[in-house]
Amino acid sequence: MGLQAMIVNTYHLYLQPGIARIKKAKGAHEFMNWRRPLASDSGGYQVFSLVHRNKNNGKITDKGVVFKSVYDGSSHLLTPKKSIQLQFDLGVDLMVCFDDVPPHDIGVSGMQESIKHTIAWAKICKKEFDVQVKKHDLSKNPPILFGVIQGGMEKQLREQCAKALLEIGFDGYGFGARPVDAEGNFMSDILDYTARLIPDDKIRFNLGMGLPNDIIRAVEMGWDLFDCVIPTREARHGRLYFRNRFRNSFKYQAKSITNAKFANDHTPVNPNSKLPELREYSKAYLHHLFKSKEPLCIRLATLNNLEFYLDLMTRIRGAIKAGRL
Repeated sequence: MGLQAMIVNTYHLYLQPGIARIKKAKGAHEFMNWRRPLASDSGGYQVFSLVHRNKNNGKITDKGVVFKSVYDGSSHLLTPKKSIQLQFDLGVDLMVCFDDVPPHDIGVSGMQESIKHTIAWAKICKKEFDVQVKKHDLSKNPPILFGVIQGGMEKQLREQCAKALLEIGFDGYGFGARPVDAEGNFMSDILDYTARLIPDDKIRFNLGMGLPNDIIRAVEMGWDLFDCVIPTREARHGRLYFRNRFRNSFKYQAKSITNAKFANDHTPVNPNSKLPELREYSKAYLHHLFKSKEPLCIRLATLNNLEFYLDLMTRIRGAIKAGRL
């Protein structure tokens, strides 16, 4: 398939199977038998989404976040220092600072509190990062570390956060919080503004962005890197992405394979796929697998969507090199 890199979820790996087991395997690369670049998040997004959604799930303090495990209800404290330590235990190549991830409707005072935490924690993360680099003898080839710019829809707050993070100094900077508003609309103005706050010699990481059209628009603004659950989550629900075969076009189609019209569609899932599974199995068969709740349906749909996204990013890079984007 040609997958070049993957991202792992620090929060979930910390809780299950546990960092000790992954350390025993000599890191996530060995645990997964993955020989290419591996990134991790800070664990913050999952923790904060749980706590902001329901205060009974935990508590946010100046030191970090106390939260309850989604698996067994046990209580845990995640701090910026611990987040960096966990990411080094995973042995990843790209890390993200622990930040305070607020919902869009938190209000200005809540957003200011988020920025205060994000900046203070970024300083702790950078300090612990330097300690861990020395401890693991990685000074010649250290992991990449990202700071995350928070501030919601307020440009002044985004600028305040960005300036403070730039003073600390990171390899790249991420867009904090979801890149769409409460109604799911692409936040073009604040995304463009935040991108311009980041120097051109730093990597711009648009955390959580994943719809194809949104990625293309964000690339035009200068964003370089993206991660999102959309390809796999949509696949689990039978939603498949397909490229429209027009020269130099980024147009695509999204199809719900569970729709009744595919019950008798015996054409290949994707006749142009590099994967024999997608060239040889029919849409009717995949429709049947979803209706029968056979686990194979998720694998096939996921392969289709991952291949689509890999092709999309390859074509985006080609368009940039050719001066079309």
